Amino acid sequence: MSTTLFTTLEVAAALLLAGITGGVIYITAADWRDRRRRENEVKR
Repeated sequence: MSTTLFTTLEVAAALLLAGITGGVIYITAADWRDRRRRENEVKR
């Protein structure tokens, strides 16, 4: 029973970590893209 519980918690923790990491990467990429777009608009 406890082995199943720990395995489930480990999988849940790994999925949450992957989801949060993906979200941070997405937000960083979106911010970088928007910053480049704003800088290009100012130059024109």
